[in-house]
Amino acid sequence: MNATFTIHTDGPGLTEFTREVAAWLPPRDGLLTLFVRHTSASLLVQENHDPEVRADLQTYLAGLVPEGDHPSMRWLTHTYEGPDDMPAHIRAALLPVSLSIPVEAGRMALGTWQGLYLWEHRRSPHARTIAAHFG
Repeated sequence: MNATFTIHTDGPGLTEFTREVAAWLPPRDGLLTLFVRHTSASLLVQENHDPEVRADLQTYLAGLVPEGDHPSMRWLTHTYEGPDDMPAHIRAALLPVSLSIPVEAGRMALGTWQGLYLWEHRRSPHARTIAAHFG
């Protein structure tokens, strides 16, 4: 069973899409696989209770991989798509672009405070596509 989810982002940060996937799952056991079809975004299972966690993650990653117009990034050669493009590719290379989640009786086997997130690494809003497979 396959599906495609489109997640609209407002720029950098984590956008939860747990409910959309949960509503799609059939009422049986299996394995859910998710894959983001973009090279400047990532997928995460992360804390979905306290938004400070997501803000801290965003701040940490921005410090780890600054934007391309930061002086420490002057070594970049791929710059023609803007100062946020190559750093977005680096961030996506460091983070997962696919997830595998066990499903029990139609429910993802997530922990109490876990949710599914698309992590947008570009400055501009985007519509990101996630391929899903359940088997």
